[in-house]
Amino acid sequence: MSFQRVRKRPLKRTSEYETDMGKSALTTTTSYTTTTTNSHTAPNDRLQRSILSDKLDALRVQQQQRQHEQILATALLATTCCRDKNCFLNATSTKDFNAIRESLTPSPSTKCSHRSSSCLSQNSVSSNASNNSTSSGRSSLPSTPLLNSTPMSKSIREISTDSGVDSENTYKRTIHQSERFTISINLDLISWALFFFAFLTRFYKLSTPANVVFDELHYGKYISLYIRNIFFFDQHPPLGKQLIAAVAGLTSYDGNFTFTRIGSEYTTNVPIFWLRFVPAMCGSLLAPAIYKLLLESQLSRVTALLGGLLIVLDNALLTQSRFILMESILLLFTVLGLYFLLKFQRSRFGGPRWLIFGFTSASFFACSASVKYVGVLSGILAAYLMCCYLWNLLYDATITNVQLILQTLSRIVLFVFVPICIYIFIFYIHLHTLHKAGPHDSVMTSAFQASLDGGLASITRGQPLKVVHGSQITLRHTHGRTCWLHSHAHVYPVRYPDKRGSSHQQQVTCYSFKDVNNWWIVKRPEKEDLLVDSSPDEIRHGDVIQLVHGITSRALNSHDVAAPLTPICQEVSCYIDYEINMKGELLWRVEILNRETEGPVWHAIRSEIRLIHVSTGAALRFSGRLLPEWGFNQHEVVADRNVEHKDAIWNVEEHRYTRTRDQRERERQLHNAEMIPTKKTKLTFWEKFLELQTKMIWSVKHVESHMYSSDPLEWPLLDKTIAYWVDSKSNAQIHLLGNVLIWYSGTIALFVYGILAIFYILRRHRLCFDLPNNVWEKFVQAGNTFFMGYLIHYLPYFLTDRTLFLHNYLPAFVFKILLLCYVIEHLDYLVRRYFSKSIWPLMAYHFCILIWVIFIGIIFIKFLPICYGNYQLTVHEVLKLRWKDTWDFILPRIMPKI
Repeated sequence: MSFQRVRKRPLKRTSEYETDMGKSALTTTTSYTTTTTNSHTAPNDRLQRSILSDKLDALRVQQQQRQHEQILATALLATTCCRDKNCFLNATSTKDFNAIRESLTPSPSTKCSHRSSSCLSQNSVSSNASNNSTSSGRSSLPSTPLLNSTPMSKSIREISTDSGVDSENTYKRTIHQSERFTISINLDLISWALFFFAFLTRFYKLSTPANVVFDELHYGKYISLYIRNIFFFDQHPPLGKQLIAAVAGLTSYDGNFTFTRIGSEYTTNVPIFWLRFVPAMCGSLLAPAIYKLLLESQLSRVTALLGGLLIVLDNALLTQSRFILMESILLLFTVLGLYFLLKFQRSRFGGPRWLIFGFTSASFFACSASVKYVGVLSGILAAYLMCCYLWNLLYDATITNVQLILQTLSRIVLFVFVPICIYIFIFYIHLHTLHKAGPHDSVMTSAFQASLDGGLASITRGQPLKVVHGSQITLRHTHGRTCWLHSHAHVYPVRYPDKRGSSHQQQVTCYSFKDVNNWWIVKRPEKEDLLVDSSPDEIRHGDVIQLVHGITSRALNSHDVAAPLTPICQEVSCYIDYEINMKGELLWRVEILNRETEGPVWHAIRSEIRLIHVSTGAALRFSGRLLPEWGFNQHEVVADRNVEHKDAIWNVEEHRYTRTRDQRERERQLHNAEMIPTKKTKLTFWEKFLELQTKMIWSVKHVESHMYSSDPLEWPLLDKTIAYWVDSKSNAQIHLLGNVLIWYSGTIALFVYGILAIFYILRRHRLCFDLPNNVWEKFVQAGNTFFMGYLIHYLPYFLTDRTLFLHNYLPAFVFKILLLCYVIEHLDYLVRRYFSKSIWPLMAYHFCILIWVIFIGIIFIKFLPICYGNYQLTVHEVLKLRWKDTWDFILPRIMPKI
């Protein structure tokens, strides 16, 4: 009886403390009571109960102290209630922290002034910010329950309450200690499945057709010149062509195939598969890259899978990836740069992952801009995202001004300095590889051409360096269009179509081809003889000369007569004495512009000069306008009083001395002179690089008209296509045509997102928060990344003054697909939230998405014949594929019977 009575009372007493001390205290007390009862007799029960009561009280006090220490440790990790500097509970000084420490109670239920957020939960967020005060502030840290775990809770309890910095360092060491020397390999089967699916569609019969397709005419020609190390000029950077040429070079391709026209058949020695390999591989990798980018944007795995499928099932992306074209390479570099940028933004500032992701992102953006200059737009998007990130950091009270400055400067170094270095390195390879003269080197200056093997090195063979009295020269327009100062026996018309009169003097033009009429003889005004004697009379900066046309022997002249096409400037002519009291004004002053480097003596090739008309002070200038038929469609030359114009700069290209007094003999020598290529002149890399950049930026090719060109307004709804190739025998065709359902759905998603954004912003301005903070942040992030990416890659084309095609829209189209995926997921969230009482609306929405994807697949398969070009198409089949009247499909010339 005594045993039972003693056993019941301690159990009842233990249950009274269960709510205060937890189950652990209950277990400890029960064990102690049972042992005591079995080892002592009943007369000692009162004493034992007293001892037990004292021990239970001590345990309760100890438990309360531990709870107090845990809350205090949380405050030590972050001394602010939240990250907003405007929150009045923020405590950034020691005095404020001590106030919080003194006011702490064991109860963790204190509320912050912020809506629906407890102070303890805010401290968890704040501890996250504190640990990343020198980082990006995005790394996730454990929430408060982790503080009770072992062994970290033990390490925190052992820290003195006055050592806040030490506690933070210990916390960091504890978190990262388990991650040290750890290698983990994750195999994402979905990304691999997307790659294999895209690989099959892109590489299927890649060598078909065995003909030149659309812009393969240009890019294939460039790659062949790359293989033979022959210089060529292209308006776009060379990285994409370098990659294709590198792969083709490994297959022993000799580069001797001439890409003469679209549709010309490749010879057997041309490795068609390997020439198209790099674009096809990049097109295959684009789908898993989109999948990873959507996952990194915090979208669900199903949505990311949908984004990858849309990339695979778009016919335009399929077609563009199967030929020697640059867009698939450009898109892959853009997407990878954006993917690593998002990872960079979420990494700890200054850490290894932060540095690696930042360098990788900057490298991919640099590669994107090095394929086509439109890739610079992706760099603008990256700059916008980083500015938004840094702007948000201004509201973080845990980050000091010094840390903000360091974050900004580090991003400038990574995303400006690194891309510039990569860009220059790519051009170093380009110029080092293309060291032979070719058909395009005439675009460059004389000095550049002379630096190439076999180019204008021909004019350095025995050519005198210094220009003297009696020098026979050709004057080339240095910057801009390639042409030479030219004259011929024909004269200006008496009157122009606008009824203005001319001087009726001999025409002076700028001619774009080498011609004997490009030769001029330098003459001192006071000398009558043109012969160069044994001691040549050098022409120096500031000397006054005359220029005598080599064939007609008439001197270069200008006067106060309006130019034929540029009336605000003076006419330039070769003087003919009509004996009508119009005297010749034949004197020109030589100004050497680069005399600081080349010296005051006029040198051939290297000296850049300006010829100033002595009588009027006007400079000899290339106007850029084409003369009508009476001027043989050559370019106009004028005398402009604005002497600082860049088109007023000339240089001597070909040069020799006059050795005979007889005019007829001079003319015969001019007609028969021929030079043999010898050695090249030296030009530094930086001089060649800067000149090439100037030509690429300013020498824009203007395609007057093209039957397949289109306007930006026609792109979103796919109003225009491009015929890439047509087989004259079977009428097999290849067209750049997107998946209609994807293109229209993406355009609708743009408007849906815009409407939702306006609605949410207006509601939040009225303090009506329809979305939780995490959903709203994801909505804003999608807008900043996808919607702004679309606008940045689309709107600039409205300001572009050149011929545009549908493939110019593809970078913006990829961002439209990304935004479409987010809109689909956001609508799924809205359906789940507002129709939570019934499952049928959600099932109906998912069913509609499934049907939509199925129809996308059906349309993709239906238009495959005009993607691969290996199907014979009848007139009826072509007409069935022509869903819009604006699509330029090609019907067979001979209508087969159906």
